[in-house]
Amino acid sequence: MSRLHKKFKEEIVPELKTRHPERSPMDLPSMKKIVISMGLAEALKDKNALQEHSEELKMLSGQKPVVTRSKKAISNFKLREDQPIGLMVTIRGKRMYDFLDRFCHIVAPRIRDFRGFKKQGDGRGNYSFGLEDQQVFPEINLDKVKRAQGMNITVVTSAKSDEDCFELLTLLGFPFK
Repeated sequence: MSRLHKKFKEEIVPELKTRHPERSPMDLPSMKKIVISMGLAEALKDKNALQEHSEELKMLSGQKPVVTRSKKAISNFKLREDQPIGLMVTIRGKRMYDFLDRFCHIVAPRIRDFRGFKKQGDGRGNYSFGLEDQQVFPEINLDKVKRAQGMNITVVTSAKSDEDCFELLTLLGFPFK
């Protein structure tokens, strides 16, 4: 069991029970999954970009990413149907807690001019944020990086409102403003 999962079971769940005694234990918010995605517009021009970023995402998440493909052709964007346009990985279970623990305590402090993430959810209890550069992760070898690439990270929780989601993420140690 990872450090953050152990903290969730032993400290955070009892804290949530004391804050919300009217709720059943199954109704308390918990994390379901973390989705990391990269949009690779330059993959259309550079064939090696897809492979390089796939390796980087594999090092970050601990599992192989899925190549996302275009659903239909859009001529204004020079996009053809079934063309690779991004990478995505869904992390659950132990890897999810390990990734969030590393992100909150190692990666977030390494972001330049970082003052915390905005408290702005999607209205359904999920939280999404973006990073402009993948080089803040210590797993990535900076000598092999050819271009800066951003990524979107979505934390999916079982919370029904944004307030419950922010309460859970704050207790887990997520760096909000």
